[in-house]
Amino acid sequence: MNWESVYQAAVLETDWSKLEERIEATDFAIAQRLQEFSVNHGGTPEENQKIQDALIGLSALRRELVAWRSKAGLKQA
Repeated sequence: MNWESVYQAAVLETDWSKLEERIEATDFAIAQRLQEFSVNHGGTPEENQKIQDALIGLSALRRELVAWRSKAGLKQA
């Protein structure tokens, strides 16, 4: 699965208990893709922009997850 599919799965996840796992999977997939960039001269500007947008989206998901956990009285992982 490519990083975009993994990211889409995180964004569309409706089960809060699975969201952190999806975020971590997306982080890993993006990191792998960025590592590939070091071999193939950085990828396209379009993909680089998509990755930057996805990283911003992941930050928002993390904030939402923290807020949900706080509201639910759950500890941070």
